[in-house]
Amino acid sequence: MRPTRSALLTALASTLLVPMLAGCQFADDTAAGGDIVIAADLELSGAAAAVGKGYQRALELKVEQINESGLLGGRTVRLDVRDNRSDPSESLRNIGDFTSDSQVTAIIMGSCSDCAVGAARTINDKRVPTISLAPATAVAAPVAERRYMFKLGPNATDSAATIASELRRLDIDEASLLHTDDEYGQDGLRIMSAELDKIGIDLVGTEQVRTTDTDVSQAVAALAEEDEPGALLIWTSAEQAALAADSAAQLDYPGPIFFDAAAAGDLFLTGGAAGGTEGVNLVFTQTMVIDDVIATTPAKAARKQWFRDYTARFGSYYGFSSFAADAVQLIADAVASATGEDNSVSREDIRDVLETTQFDGLSGPIRMTPDNHSGLMPQALTMLVSRGGRWRLAS
Repeated sequence: MRPTRSALLTALASTLLVPMLAGCQFADDTAAGGDIVIAADLELSGAAAAVGKGYQRALELKVEQINESGLLGGRTVRLDVRDNRSDPSESLRNIGDFTSDSQVTAIIMGSCSDCAVGAARTINDKRVPTISLAPATAVAAPVAERRYMFKLGPNATDSAATIASELRRLDIDEASLLHTDDEYGQDGLRIMSAELDKIGIDLVGTEQVRTTDTDVSQAVAALAEEDEPGALLIWTSAEQAALAADSAAQLDYPGPIFFDAAAAGDLFLTGGAAGGTEGVNLVFTQTMVIDDVIATTPAKAARKQWFRDYTARFGSYYGFSSFAADAVQLIADAVASATGEDNSVSREDIRDVLETTQFDGLSGPIRMTPDNHSGLMPQALTMLVSRGGRWRLAS
């Protein structure tokens, strides 16, 4: 008896469906023994190019070190870096390409908070583990909407608390705030205001600047003209913070100046920034000035070695480099932990490992939990001060 036309079609469809399903399964796995591809969406041009290039250098150096270490056996970590031009729309296009590529094991995103927030839904829907180096709270919260998104970097709440504590120690009762108009700048305004209110310090003035502004002098002048300025708080990028400090110096601003952690950049301050930032305070991690620190623990010794390796390779040290290096290490460790007996590893397994990470990283202690995807612990932050054209550990 000859099969009917419908039976032939059904058999053909079933035959075609088997490899398609197999392909869908494979898309979530790294091939046995294959490369571990880490895609990186970075700000290599545009307003945030300085930090993006610092991240790129750190990623390349750390990947080289991991490949030489043999951590992943015969596997090699490979980077796929793209420039988002400091533009959230371009970043979203990059993330769309990365999340659709079955070869990509995980993603690292750069300093653009608006980019990370804008891409969060795509990352969650496509189920690709991603570590963002952007500072805004909304990058990793709420966790229910950020299951595949993790954050590695200073948290606004911890930065604000550290600054507020120092203002209280100095018996300052008034402060003014300069902040950017992006997601993280709004974090700064909201959280810093709340922290100051807790301890009875009046926020007597606020000014907002665009992230692309190259002249912040008018905003600084408006804040510095207060009769009793107290302290000037700067919640911007490193470049804008240096401009703000220089403007304040030209106005003979008498009060102390505090930079939020996002203002960390090069270890050495050159050009106009060297004079304008003298005596300025910065909230950041100890790794930025680890050459001032005695290595009393293995973690501190590792940070000193990273500082030396980065400086030897690139001639100076960039503050945020340790976060990029820690992101690569977290992904590599997760791959090593999640790899099955057949030497394959799924994105879901990597996500699960990242969510329970406990790690003393180059940046400081890092702890992830199912309720908190922003891993840097508050004790990683300390006070630095600009002296003699470079950042030093504050005494």
